[in-house]
Amino acid sequence: MSDVSGDVNFNLSEVFGSVADTIPDETFLVWRGRRMSYGDIDKRVDGFANYLTSVGLGCHTERDALAGHESGQDHLGIYLRNGNEYLEAMIGAYRARVAPFNVSYRYVEEELCYLLTDSNARALVYPSEFAPQVAAIRDRLPNLSVLIQVADDSGHPLLPGAVDFETILSTPAPPQGRPTPSGDDLYILYTGGTTGMPKGVLWRQHDIFVSSMGGRPWGSDKAMTSYEQLRAQAGGSPGAMSLLMIPPLMHGAAQWAAFNTVTMGGRLVIPDDVERLRADAVLRLAEQERVMSIPVVGDAIARPLIDEIEAGDYDLSGLFAITNGGAPMSPTVRARILAALPSVMVMDAVGASESGAQMSTVNSAGAEERAAVFTPQSDTGVVSADLDRVLEPGEGPGWLARRDLIPLGYLGDAEKSARTFPTIDGVRWSVPGDRANVLEDGRVELLGRDSVTINSGGEKIFVEEVERAVAAHPAVYDVVVVGRPSERWGSEVVAVVQFADGSSATDDELVEVCQKSIARYKMPKAFIRTDKVVRSPAGKADYRWAKDLATDGVRSE
Repeated sequence: MSDVSGDVNFNLSEVFGSVADTIPDETFLVWRGRRMSYGDIDKRVDGFANYLTSVGLGCHTERDALAGHESGQDHLGIYLRNGNEYLEAMIGAYRARVAPFNVSYRYVEEELCYLLTDSNARALVYPSEFAPQVAAIRDRLPNLSVLIQVADDSGHPLLPGAVDFETILSTPAPPQGRPTPSGDDLYILYTGGTTGMPKGVLWRQHDIFVSSMGGRPWGSDKAMTSYEQLRAQAGGSPGAMSLLMIPPLMHGAAQWAAFNTVTMGGRLVIPDDVERLRADAVLRLAEQERVMSIPVVGDAIARPLIDEIEAGDYDLSGLFAITNGGAPMSPTVRARILAALPSVMVMDAVGASESGAQMSTVNSAGAEERAAVFTPQSDTGVVSADLDRVLEPGEGPGWLARRDLIPLGYLGDAEKSARTFPTIDGVRWSVPGDRANVLEDGRVELLGRDSVTINSGGEKIFVEEVERAVAAHPAVYDVVVVGRPSERWGSEVVAVVQFADGSSATDDELVEVCQKSIARYKMPKAFIRTDKVVRSPAGKADYRWAKDLATDGVRSE
């Protein structure tokens, strides 16, 4: 690896390779009894990259000849659950100048076909478990020429024309050598599509690394300036940082957390069961590995963990922080965590595929913090509703935005790229669609995603605020709030509620707790009970499912 100083252009392959070069024998990943060092993984990454290069995949047009919504690289879909193969395929693709992208393993056939068509995927890595889904659509994807199958215990054989993942890791370096990765190479992150069709967000690797993946050390506004500085940080106290990776790596926040851990020479610990959350096994693993940090995605992950912590007997004295992102954590759950683990910090972070990390807030036991109020980074602000200026502290509501290190655009969509990344007073901003208030003290109150707001009787109601209010009732295990058609109001607020086992509450009792924190016009007009609130594996609410359920109910007059 080369030593680069000054105006370095970081690429994610060399970020990992530099750390692996510095601490090759340090454990990087723990999963299902295996302990894999940085050096072990780096060798496997080399083999994967050699294979992609050997079959002709790579970069065909350099960045400076392309518009923001265009890609000059071949694309590899990563259709995997968590495991070492996910990170090996991801970093290996970067090393071959192929752009990997995330594929949701929850998608049904039509969604999968849409995504692989929209992305123009040339290659796909998937487990044998999903071979039938791949077989069902491969004839509709003429550009998908490279299939890489990860063996598992599903019993499905290798698809015709596919290669086995493990066998390609011994691919030697091609005679002409591998291409040299660039910080201009793409990091592609597909949006979840919970409120619309998934879109591929295109980032320069340098920009996403500095903005969200550890290139700007935690708590600092200054980016690293060299690979030498990265090596010094990772080698300073290798193994000190450890993170329990519960959220799926198919979501950006998990990828960002993984690379942040790499920059500290840390260790990723993956639960044995990657299909469902088993809170007891997860906490026993956290205890055994003495993990420092556990990322969660709202109550969907945090609540089962705190239920088990309160009921069980776990030594979590090594735990320093629980970090939340991707979905709101209710005040009730946060308070329970701080009561059970008074020495632990709970950090809430805000970011999006189109913006990277933007702002955060930290709670500790005994500290009273206002819900949904965050300290923004220096490059984060609130812009006016008309997108014509940046709001000053105390000026009130607008759009949450970020400038400087932001994406190039959406893959293949120049029009949407121009809308989401407008230029204001000569500065290009990312405005993904979150409404926010800028307060007198400069902090930012997050109101919620505009696409899931409800316009009821002319009033704009942010569903996350109503969800927090309903979740404050101790009997509520999970809740999703949506709007449904109303003769009187145009749209009315409906709460889809899942109660904790053995618990229940009447509508009047739920209204009573809501009255403590939200105005009357924001109150749900109906509470629909469900055995299970549907969420993605990362804990994000499935608003389409909830809206269908609410709309099937009786409409108000």
